[in-house]
Amino acid sequence: MKSIILLLTTTVLLSTTIACAQESQYKNDDFKINEVSVTHQPNLGITIWEIIVNGTAGKTTPTKVGQLDGAPVLGYVFPTSLKPTDVGFNQTEGIVALALTSHPDFDDTPLWDENSDQIFDNDGIIWHPHWVILHEDKRVDGGLSVKQFKKADETVVLPPTNPGMPMYMDSPGFPVTTKSNTIKVVVPDYRMNNRTDFSFDGVTAFMKVNTSNDNLPMLGVYEVFSVASGDLSLPYKVKK
Repeated sequence: MKSIILLLTTTVLLSTTIACAQESQYKNDDFKINEVSVTHQPNLGITIWEIIVNGTAGKTTPTKVGQLDGAPVLGYVFPTSLKPTDVGFNQTEGIVALALTSHPDFDDTPLWDENSDQIFDNDGIIWHPHWVILHEDKRVDGGLSVKQFKKADETVVLPPTNPGMPMYMDSPGFPVTTKSNTIKVVVPDYRMNNRTDFSFDGVTAFMKVNTSNDNLPMLGVYEVFSVASGDLSLPYKVKK
């Protein structure tokens, strides 16, 4: 795990330098992290994950492009020291992260109706959570992507709530709220193997979907806006 974190730390530091040079249309105070925390409430059997920003959390959402290929994704992300098996995947190399995302061009939470309109495939723009496995990927400027696999790979295990894409991704349906400068998500203890002793960090990023170019990842990180620790060292611990 330490070697993976060190590798990703170097990658993120490099990609942050690149991001500062290009500064996309989405780089603003809504993604400038001020504070990150995960707090355990044992009386309820939950953890509350929070990112506090300088601007208004969740206010900035991606501009719709009208198709899946090239679709923009914005994310408030918690890289963690959790094991893939803690959240329902098979054991595999990479960093387990809880990503809170918005993307108006597609819906990857088929079990959940986030905007409560009784239509289940039209609310990708509403901020919602994903468990993902991140790994180093030098093909994209952000240096990271969601880990993919071949559909025929029988060793791959995904939670039953996964969206059916050939990536280590789950759509767990945890409630996400945004208010003022804070975005929060509530995670039941039993949905992560009752682990409350992990380390974590906070990252905000711009991602993009690819369905046409085999030389690019299906979901890559193209720009890192902010890293809570500054170096992705996962220095934060769950508060009791």
